Amino acid sequence: MKKLLSTILTVSFILSCAACSKSEETTKMKKKVKKTTKTEVSEDPTEVPSEPSVDPTDSDPTSSTNSRGGVTNPSAYTTFTMFICTPGNEINDDNDVQTLIADLTGCMVKETYLIGQTETDAIGSILASGILPDLFYANDSAYDLYQSETLIPWDTYLADPAYSNLRSLFTDAQWELFRQSDGHIYWADVFASQNGENQKNTFEEPAFWIQTRVLEWAGYPLITTLDEYFALIESYYAEHKTNADGTDIIPFTSITEGWRNFALRLPPLLLDGYSDTYPLGVDTTDPDNPQVFDYNTSETAKAYYKKLNECYKNGLIDQDFGVMDYEEYASKLSTGAVLGMFDAYWDFCYCTNEFFSTAGMGGLGYEYVPLGLTIDSGMENHYFSGRSTIKTLSGVCVSTSCKDPDLLFTFLNRILDQDIHDLRFWGVEQEDYLIDDTTGLYYRTPAMVSASQDYSYQAAHLCPYSYLPQFSGTSRDGINAMKSADQPSVFVTNCPESIQKYFLAYGYDSYCDSLRSSETEWEPWEPISTFTNSLDTTTAGGVTYLRITELQTEYLPQLVRADDFDAVWDEYMTEYKNLDRDALVAETQQYVDTMEALVG
Repeated sequence: MKKLLSTILTVSFILSCAACSKSEETTKMKKKVKKTTKTEVSEDPTEVPSEPSVDPTDSDPTSSTNSRGGVTNPSAYTTFTMFICTPGNEINDDNDVQTLIADLTGCMVKETYLIGQTETDAIGSILASGILPDLFYANDSAYDLYQSETLIPWDTYLADPAYSNLRSLFTDAQWELFRQSDGHIYWADVFASQNGENQKNTFEEPAFWIQTRVLEWAGYPLITTLDEYFALIESYYAEHKTNADGTDIIPFTSITEGWRNFALRLPPLLLDGYSDTYPLGVDTTDPDNPQVFDYNTSETAKAYYKKLNECYKNGLIDQDFGVMDYEEYASKLSTGAVLGMFDAYWDFCYCTNEFFSTAGMGGLGYEYVPLGLTIDSGMENHYFSGRSTIKTLSGVCVSTSCKDPDLLFTFLNRILDQDIHDLRFWGVEQEDYLIDDTTGLYYRTPAMVSASQDYSYQAAHLCPYSYLPQFSGTSRDGINAMKSADQPSVFVTNCPESIQKYFLAYGYDSYCDSLRSSETEWEPWEPISTFTNSLDTTTAGGVTYLRITELQTEYLPQLVRADDFDAVWDEYMTEYKNLDRDALVAETQQYVDTMEALVG
């Protein structure tokens, strides 16, 4: 049934692309949308064009009224289609802010998210159909799209001053990291660009997470080690077996399906105090001479999996561990029944913290906060680096099916102007935020905060275009944060009550504070997965890496569920240590050294 549903959803997406393409052609015939609609980059980033790029009087019988009382006329705009290779929530077709952005640009993007399939299967189905969206946001599949010759190079646009906003996303040296073997750039990471000073309050990366109700029940203790974490969960679970609605509580779980098994493979590295350089470690004790190493045979790795094994035997770990798929995992999290897990926030956020408040589950303490745990007390941790890692193997890309790439790249450039960036990440002035007359700071009233947390309001009104190019950091006005979530005054009041109580109890101002991490500088070779994901069987290191992935997929879940942990560990280590790990480390070290030299 799931496979059938997935196929139906993919076919529906392909048909929607075809429909949008047909509508776009009709629109171009009616409106004669020209490439000359390019927006010249203004010296004043807040300048707004005095007139919309389409004729507002030219109505269409298919127009409808949106929630602001305005007339939405999709045929008056060029609509681009986009497939986003991750789960998410679509906005309404008559979304207010999307319409305002379309009024300013003449364009809108119809976003479709991954549902019920793996990224590989979905992309495979789309490529097989021959009907591609105009845009992809791709994770692991970006390189596959490149190899299938279905992407348009960015180089011409990045070299054109008319697209200077896009060029400013990264430095020249950083853009070089995206260049492929044919000499061209085909995509850009949309989450790693920072303007001005860092304003980060949220944390989206991998960590150990725990519900606020557990910490509140225990009197908000300081939890810094793996043993303390599981001891707290065990103590809480001893007195709380079910939620108020009768749902059985699951003390701890983790996802192991497909590429998401990083949630099982990564923790030993972080527990030893290193930053996230998965799937290998990099020792930066000497910052001028970073050294690659394999952490998978360490004492900490053995201790971690043995701890999980003990917890599994004691009933503290989900009995479906290692066999459930992502949908089942997300479904469990959405009930509020899971006390803790290891995962990246971007992998589960849509079905937890914000979901709880809109599903009538707010105020129960189900919200998750991250902890920067180490294997022993007194160790520094590096879960949060203080800056974004540039992920050069994933990002937004434009397909060869796009009939007007000039217009699309003009749109991507234009939505980085401050006026539209504010619309995307702050909303509409007077409706979603106010401006202090004295300080110039943006702020929200309690009613605005409440509205911004409501899923129905988000779907009807807000349009962040979350997987298109964007900036974090400081607004070009030098006062405000680029994103409302990073504005200190807005961030705290925007958090659920249980999170606010948590911050107050510990004296934290943000999720990042709760990790208590030592910040590190950005390294040009980060993430290491940029290199390891490109490995294949043509090199000894590639053969080793692929075999390590197979071994860990097979053995790590077994270690957690094993009756005789030591026997399974010894068997795993025997096979693991027979691999040519030196070749993998050497090839990865060469990549690190090359990237260091490239950026200087």
